[in-house]
Amino acid sequence: MIGPDRGVHGGISALVNSYYEAGLQDKVELKYIGTMKEGSKLKKLMIAGLAFIKFMRVVDRYDVVHVNCSSDSSFMRKSSFIKYAKRRGKKVLLHQHGGDFVNYYSNELDEKKKRYVRDILDMADSMLVLTDKWRDFFGTLTDKNKIHVLPNGVVTKGINKGDHGPGDMDKILFLGRICRDKGVKELIAAVSELHKENDRVRLYVGGIFEEPDLLKDIEENSTFIKHIGWVSGADKDKYLDECGIMAVPSYFEGFGLSVVEGMLHGCCVVASNVGGIPDIVDDEADGLLVPPKDAFALKKAIERVMKDKDLADKLSGNGKKKALEKYSIENITSQLLSYYDEISG
Repeated sequence: MIGPDRGVHGGISALVNSYYEAGLQDKVELKYIGTMKEGSKLKKLMIAGLAFIKFMRVVDRYDVVHVNCSSDSSFMRKSSFIKYAKRRGKKVLLHQHGGDFVNYYSNELDEKKKRYVRDILDMADSMLVLTDKWRDFFGTLTDKNKIHVLPNGVVTKGINKGDHGPGDMDKILFLGRICRDKGVKELIAAVSELHKENDRVRLYVGGIFEEPDLLKDIEENSTFIKHIGWVSGADKDKYLDECGIMAVPSYFEGFGLSVVEGMLHGCCVVASNVGGIPDIVDDEADGLLVPPKDAFALKKAIERVMKDKDLADKLSGNGKKKALEKYSIENITSQLLSYYDEISG
């Protein structure tokens, strides 16, 4: 399996670590090679080069090459691994995570590069995507019959299975990359308005900064917005349990793992109606969906669940039930194993 280094701050690395927690390495002979680490372009290039050398040295020992990728440079970087794996006669399972792939393919590539992308997709013996929407899209670029929907999963071990309702409804949690594409600007604006009406409102922002001006925005509102850094493990569980609302106001999103994490812990999810999020959230039943880039709509949705206890209890209970039943990493791992079996014969 190849993908970003397991220490990288991002959704793919979190998913891979969840596979390990679910014991995937005990069910197959698994070798993981990290092809990217955070840092300068030069550092990323060096890491990719070293990873490819390591890959060439060990690939002949394995039957299936599981390639995790997104769009842009991630896809192009992984294409070299796919081509080499096919030259060595290996079965390739291409796992596509990119939330911006439609824009990348449609608007950023010329016809020659589009043809190259389609050729790489055709090399995959099997392809995994996160939602039905992505299966439909990639089915226009390659054989749809080989594309399977496999949502990201979350670790449910240790989660209280009872329905105890959401946490503190004056506390809002955001987890992810801190950048405009994640809707952080609109979230700060929405919470600022909420705080004017209710000085108990607090926003906890978990993640790493990708745009320095957003750090300034948070620091200017530090009385009610707190940057908690990149949280994981018990620290993440603590905030998920304490905060009653999970905000996911992204401009685009392949899946939205933080949506499922919020549901699992009984948070009321308020998220953008983009990408794979509507495949997870049933609007008004287990979360609220709002248009992207709309601070006012985001504010009104958060305000609704803050003020309507019956609605909050319904969203919390239904969301937790769905996360436990549909997005357990143990179940997702079992499905993954069946796809390995399918292409390895």
